Amino acid sequence: MATQSTVKTSSASSEYSEGSIRVLKGLEPVKQRPGMYTRTDNPLHIIQEVLDNAADEALAGYGKKIKVILHADGSVSIEDDGRGIPFGLHPEENAPVIELVFTRLHAGGKFDKGKGGAYSFSGGLHGVGVSVTNALSKRLEATSYREGQVATLVFSGGDVTEPLVKRATGEGDRKQGTTVRAWPDAKYFESSALPMNELTHLLRSKAVLMPGVTVTLVNEKTKETQQWQYKAGLRDYLTQTLNGDPVIPLFEGEGFADGNSESFAEGEGASWAVAFTEDGAPVRESYVNLIPTSAGGTHDSGLRDGLFTAVKSFIELHGLLPKGVKLMPEDVFARASYVLSAKVLDPQFQGQIKERLNSRDAVRLVSSFVRPALELWLNEHVDYGKKLAELAIKAAQTRQKAGQKVEKRKSSGVAVLPGKLTDCESKDILHNEVFLVEGDSAGGSAKMGRNKESQAILPLRGKVLNTWEVDRDRLFANNEIHDISVAIGVDPHGPNDNPDMSNLRYGKVCILSDADVDGSHIQVLLLTLFFRHFPKLIEAGHLYVARPPLFRVDAPARGKKPASKAYALDEGELTAIIDKLRKDGVKEGGWSISRFKGLGEMSAEQLWDTTLNPDTRRLLPIELGPLDNAGTENLMTQLMGKGEAAARRELMELHGDSIEIDV
Repeated sequence: MATQSTVKTSSASSEYSEGSIRVLKGLEPVKQRPGMYTRTDNPLHIIQEVLDNAADEALAGYGKKIKVILHADGSVSIEDDGRGIPFGLHPEENAPVIELVFTRLHAGGKFDKGKGGAYSFSGGLHGVGVSVTNALSKRLEATSYREGQVATLVFSGGDVTEPLVKRATGEGDRKQGTTVRAWPDAKYFESSALPMNELTHLLRSKAVLMPGVTVTLVNEKTKETQQWQYKAGLRDYLTQTLNGDPVIPLFEGEGFADGNSESFAEGEGASWAVAFTEDGAPVRESYVNLIPTSAGGTHDSGLRDGLFTAVKSFIELHGLLPKGVKLMPEDVFARASYVLSAKVLDPQFQGQIKERLNSRDAVRLVSSFVRPALELWLNEHVDYGKKLAELAIKAAQTRQKAGQKVEKRKSSGVAVLPGKLTDCESKDILHNEVFLVEGDSAGGSAKMGRNKESQAILPLRGKVLNTWEVDRDRLFANNEIHDISVAIGVDPHGPNDNPDMSNLRYGKVCILSDADVDGSHIQVLLLTLFFRHFPKLIEAGHLYVARPPLFRVDAPARGKKPASKAYALDEGELTAIIDKLRKDGVKEGGWSISRFKGLGEMSAEQLWDTTLNPDTRRLLPIELGPLDNAGTENLMTQLMGKGEAAARRELMELHGDSIEIDV
């Protein structure tokens, strides 16, 4: 019948039915996908989960000592003198509470916040905690001391292998506390070794954040013991770790909400220590309920906001902001080193490993305590306030300057050769030359008269910028300089830099300008550009000045000699040519002298003969004169510096009569 189904059932191996759905129970999800619950590069984080529990006991006021032992067999023990994990039967689950803590993903004493809860402030609400440590350990021994009894429980891969055993406390036993010894399972981690630097930093920070609590690290292999106890807390810690000297004394303080606060729960708030330095890498550490938040978060943003608002209002009150400078939070924060410890009743973290705090209210919480405290402090110490304002304003000016940096114009990641560049055919930089030609008309003649194989022409429009005092990052704002750099294939650099010369496109970079005062000026401006921003081109002998003639002398035929033409660079050469004609018997006035007003007046053929032809041209290599680099720089500053008019006048008065110039 047509109504019968013709669809065949698939084989049992690929059947998708009710039985295909697998329910991961207990700690199976952690073992299947450990990366979702913890860091898998090394076992530090699963040890930290146990450490955080010990710290929470101290934070709640029930413990004064935390001890971490690195055993010779690769296991790690964490001991505290808190109240001990309860080991009676859970009323609903009918299992010892200590067993549930280590075997259930969402079991713990931190969900019941506020009045009557065991923990008002603790490191998070994910509840996966030590059960992840248990799941990823080959063996875990948990021992709890409380109410005159000791209870021990042993797990393997998250499963109970030795059920709960209770006994009365003996003479050598502690009164109360918890000891957890874990053997991390190497198969879950890229490296089974604990990063010692991170571990010691973590333990030290716990001591910093809990003044009066003693934290000890014992390494059985090396027989070393380290101990930390900070009575003065954050201030001591920041002072010891700072890179550089503070510009003003440390700004420290704390603020916590009382029972009358409408916005925050009682006890929420922060304590902080902030130092401002001019140099050195800033030290920045933040914590929420003693959990290190290495990626920062909303509490860091609150500190940043509080500092910025206070400094900005101080600057406005005292009228310190220069015209055109706009202050941003980063300008105040850029040179700030700090240790921040926030207490948040119900912290929300990004990801299970709690690297970043996401609680939105934390911005307002921290800022509301930091801002008024800093405003008051700055106005009580105006001199220090002005120093801090100066630091922030300087940062703003540097930022604005950097924001004006002009990059090469690029297409598909490659600098685009300027459209007005007429390139040569050869790629051999031993023979290639580029002529930087003054003016479009001269550029036209040069293009027609050049050797296309090895000579490139880049016409320049108008006077080039005086770049002696132009910041390197701003050079490309000028089109001509941008085009010169791109055409040559070398980026601007300083005398002590090592620029990439592998992209140099021409062996000779030749300045070609008119043989008059304006031409000389353009020549000087280009030499200034190259000496200041492309010194390695000069050092490597790539820069030249082409010398076009100023005069042309046409002589008539004389005897066997046919009519001829000769070119003179200047008046001296002109005199020498005329003297020779006289000796050759040319009658006085029998020759005619033409003067070139500029390169644009020369035909392509004349330009080739006089200036471009390697056999007949005059090409001067540019190199440092009798002065060294520093001496040349001083002289150039006198000649080209903006504030050096008096020095230039003195030079002209001294040497003005030694120069013959046709103005």
